[in-house]
Amino acid sequence: MSLLGTVWLLLALKLQSSSTGDTSHPRLRLSYKELQELNRTRVFYGSQGMIEIQTMLMDEYREQLFLGGRDLLCSLKLDHITEDYREIYWPSTESQTESCQLKGRDSMSECANFVRVLHSFNRSHLLACGTGAFDPVCSFIRVGRWTKGRSFTLESQVGRGRNKCPYDPCTSCASTLVGGQLYIGLYTDFFGEDPAIFRSSNSHSTTRTEQDDRLLNGPKFIAAQMIADNDDRNDDKVYFFFTEKALAPEGGDVAIHSCVARVCANDIGGQRVLVNKWSTLIKARLICSVMGPNGIETHFDEMEDVFLLQTRDHRNPDVYILFTTTSNIFQGYAVCLYHMSTIREVFNGPYAHKASPEYHWGPYEGKVPYPRPGSCASQINVPPGGKYRTTKDYPDDVLRFVRSHPMMYQHVHPVHNRPVFLRSNGQHKLKHIVVDRVDAEDGQYDVLFIGTDAGELLKTVVIYKETGIMEEVVLEELQIFKVPTPIISMEISIKRQNLYIASKSAIAQVKIHQCSMYGSACMDCCLARDPYCAWDGATCTRYYPYAATMKRRFRRQDIRHGDVARQCFDLQNDEAVLMPEERHLYGIEGNSTLLECTVRSPQALVLWFVERSPNTGQEEVKTDDRVIQTDLGLLLLNLHRRDTGTYFCKSREHGFEQAVTKIKLDILQEEQIDRIFDKNDEELPDKLPCVLQSGNQQGARLWYKEFLQLIGYSNFQQVEEYCQKMWCPERRRKKSRAAGSKWKYSKLQGKGVKGRAQPELRRSPRHTVDTRRQQITI
Repeated sequence: MSLLGTVWLLLALKLQSSSTGDTSHPRLRLSYKELQELNRTRVFYGSQGMIEIQTMLMDEYREQLFLGGRDLLCSLKLDHITEDYREIYWPSTESQTESCQLKGRDSMSECANFVRVLHSFNRSHLLACGTGAFDPVCSFIRVGRWTKGRSFTLESQVGRGRNKCPYDPCTSCASTLVGGQLYIGLYTDFFGEDPAIFRSSNSHSTTRTEQDDRLLNGPKFIAAQMIADNDDRNDDKVYFFFTEKALAPEGGDVAIHSCVARVCANDIGGQRVLVNKWSTLIKARLICSVMGPNGIETHFDEMEDVFLLQTRDHRNPDVYILFTTTSNIFQGYAVCLYHMSTIREVFNGPYAHKASPEYHWGPYEGKVPYPRPGSCASQINVPPGGKYRTTKDYPDDVLRFVRSHPMMYQHVHPVHNRPVFLRSNGQHKLKHIVVDRVDAEDGQYDVLFIGTDAGELLKTVVIYKETGIMEEVVLEELQIFKVPTPIISMEISIKRQNLYIASKSAIAQVKIHQCSMYGSACMDCCLARDPYCAWDGATCTRYYPYAATMKRRFRRQDIRHGDVARQCFDLQNDEAVLMPEERHLYGIEGNSTLLECTVRSPQALVLWFVERSPNTGQEEVKTDDRVIQTDLGLLLLNLHRRDTGTYFCKSREHGFEQAVTKIKLDILQEEQIDRIFDKNDEELPDKLPCVLQSGNQQGARLWYKEFLQLIGYSNFQQVEEYCQKMWCPERRRKKSRAAGSKWKYSKLQGKGVKGRAQPELRRSPRHTVDTRRQQITI
């Protein structure tokens, strides 16, 4: 990635914070404690408190969530993961542990049985495989439906787990089970130097990739899934998603490419060439990039996670992939969406060809043998009655061609040729993704749930505008786990509207929406732009697309625009427009003051206006070195008399503007304060609060009254009660203090008066503090 491309990307992401607010900030943040108090999450830690989760399987049919951990298998109830759970203790044998230690492996972190593979084998059993202290082992687990005599027991082991589970618990693997056969990408040896895509069945026969860097070059396996191309089962293909090192790095640097590979599910290898090896394996590079000026691309090279979003056509799921960069300049993340039809088009296109190491890659332009290399032995590709019934019948020239041309020339590009989600230089790394397609009042929307390495969950909606512009809106940021810990796996149950989020040490059940948290007004519900939520006439609640006709006229929802004026126009006298908080603030000339204002939505743009007098209109406050707008409010340095006026803090979000805070600011002139405080030393005790007087309560009252001459008598009773309560008891407790003692800072917190800390009064010239530099709020 070039430096110019990186600078452009950072600028583009910065410009997402437009004049309408910054939708890259979550509209709602909830801590772990708040989620617990709202009963939105449940967290399971296991009976021993540390399960070291490795894999997770959600089984909607059995209504259970299965976990594989260190020496442990767990069965949890999908509706309530902390109730009535079951556990199976499955440790390594003593001989396995001793052998692991003798081979130099760490006994605590490596010489255990880490369950890495967990699949539903049939209606009554699961297939589970573990590392077995660097001696992989597999077993069947007998299970039953939750409502029909639930069982969860370990049955006899089905033999060694070599080529079915990695040796090392830290190396990557991705697997899927199809027709009783396990398809898995993994490192097959003890030292983790032999990557392969394997198929293992109940018989002793296996099929694997050749040991060739052109097929797999240091891969990190991410996901595996069988996807049918058509109704012909013999044409089914298993797709693998992985990241690997590029074969021909440019400029001497090691490049990383993300790829998708496929094999035919019925591939049994060749007769003379590629015996017991994949004879249909081909792969293509996945592109996820941002195009900058002058054609400079910023590539997101390394794949983090893959999620297949099922559509009405099971043969064409949408493929969401989370990427990160391998750049040393900045850390960035992107989510790209791919259509299966696009992936198939690339696999049906030209093969990549390189005449010699000195040449660049180009499309193969020679004659392609028949049947097409990489195609399956099926009726779709081979006419009925043809002689190519299995891959063993394929001619040798077909197998030699696919061995020497495993890479497709064209790359797979995402929908709209750009990411649907971008995050640059974030505080945390993005690790996993799941997606839900939600029906809303104005169309369908994809909601992205992205897990981080700090146990946070980002909930984001992707919005396509009529103009072709794509907008990403971060709805929520949830702290799932009490102690920040990386999220290692996520599953979503649309039926139960729950997410299941796993870290190494715990699993959390999270409700994917809680509409009432957005606020109690039509305005708040509409501005949230959450496809799950709508205003029902009384509150912000779950949106049901097929609700009763009688209730439809009360529903208010606008995800695409968040247009409050149109959705809540008839509720202007209700909660839709909230009255601003009003305050009266006094500042002293030459001092500094902060006009505090907190806006409910982090996505809103904060604007400040001032009304100098009742006869003039509002004008926008212009900021400079003296007037500074901060996240906490408007900071005015070195107050002038002309700063007097009524200030309005307003929020603007999607064209809707409302006043949040109204502050009347009066500036007390310096010479007026001088008349109170600039007295000689003999008169000073009579003009100070009772903490420095000799018990003269009448003198204290006179001092209050002189100050009230400046600020007015409208709040006299509140000020007097406050001062008597806060100052005079202090005098009685410390009546022996000498007149030269210092004043301690005290934070003023009272019903009627809010103020800054009281300054210390010292007799040393080096520590002189002007007691006039005070701010009082009434």
